[in-house]
Amino acid sequence: MTFKERVLKVVSQIPRGKTLTYSQVAEIAGSPKAARVVGSILKENFDPKIPCHRVIRSNGTPGEYNRGNKEKIRLLKEEGAL
Repeated sequence: MTFKERVLKVVSQIPRGKTLTYSQVAEIAGSPKAARVVGSILKENFDPKIPCHRVIRSNGTPGEYNRGNKEKIRLLKEEGAL
């Protein structure tokens, strides 16, 4: 399994109302220092089954989202994660 596949698998398992940081996803996927790579992978993901909006920055801010930051914040609030 590639790192990208592992990242998408980890993110697909984040439950509604919960979040992980880019660093946590990288660590769980097997490359603890690859947080930026996780961001790049998620930027290219448009599969609605993979809730990449649930991945946030280590400082607790939402971070980027390929469907727009306002949408990411709306989704996180709707799920009770913000």
